[in-house]
Amino acid sequence: MGVKRKAAAAILVLLLSLGSLWLYGGLDYHWDSCLKGYNQVNRVLHLSNSSGPDVVKNPPVLSICSGQNFQASVLVSHLLAAPVHTSDVLLQPYLSSWDELVKFMDSLGPMVSLISTEIESKTTVIRQLALQSEEGPEAEFGPNVNIINSQTGEKKPLKAPQHSDDYRSVRSMIRSELDRAVVDFHHQTDSGCRTLLRLHRALLWLKLFLQKLAESPRAGRLRSPSELCREAYQSTLAQHHTWLVRRAAELAFIAMPERGFFFKLLCVQNQEELSVLLNRVVVIIGEVYDRTQRAMEENGMLDLP
Repeated sequence: MGVKRKAAAAILVLLLSLGSLWLYGGLDYHWDSCLKGYNQVNRVLHLSNSSGPDVVKNPPVLSICSGQNFQASVLVSHLLAAPVHTSDVLLQPYLSSWDELVKFMDSLGPMVSLISTEIESKTTVIRQLALQSEEGPEAEFGPNVNIINSQTGEKKPLKAPQHSDDYRSVRSMIRSELDRAVVDFHHQTDSGCRTLLRLHRALLWLKLFLQKLAESPRAGRLRSPSELCREAYQSTLAQHHTWLVRRAAELAFIAMPERGFFFKLLCVQNQEELSVLLNRVVVIIGEVYDRTQRAMEENGMLDLP
């Protein structure tokens, strides 16, 4: 028992240290892994051309999954709303997508959900920058925002406004911060662009993990989610992390739930249904990721310190 207690204590210390590193160093040097969204409940979702080239031949019909906090249908609705014009991404639905992805990570257990605190800190940075560019006291972002009548005490929900022109989209934010010399290409800053890059890297990790989770069996067996998540991490975020953070991440992946948990989380019965659903989600995430990648690459922002 003494050995087990010492091992458990060592793991706890490592994970607590990792959490501290996330908070003080950010996702770029530690674990890079989502506006708490406007509600879109129980509506049929069809993939359209605005989400990318011919996403699927048969558009999915996704409904609310009863009893679950994370909802694939809500995630998809936000992701579909993010692409605009031909090459841009709206920040409000982009951040709302992250809100739903945070719920996804939280559902995977306390070890993995440590990352959601850091993700939320990054989305908060962009929201605060957007708020600073807004005029008026009602420029709030996020869910459950109410205004109270001083005479009656009645609470009325405020509508989540659009971002200002500066922070309306990925490209408008890039233009604005470059014009105002907010982005530093040599030193760390809390610019929206630098913060977005950390979220962008994390999105690639999640995209790859979901893609691998949708894979067919290899040699007659399905690989464990733990193995798949570790593999996705090693080819993405691990490249930006220190040795200590990589080791701590490996410990967190050990606690990943088994595949049956994901069937329940996504309201599917088997691997075939899971694959169909996740492949559609991955394609939509890919469209948002690719647009963001192009915008940042065109402005030399893929290696911001």
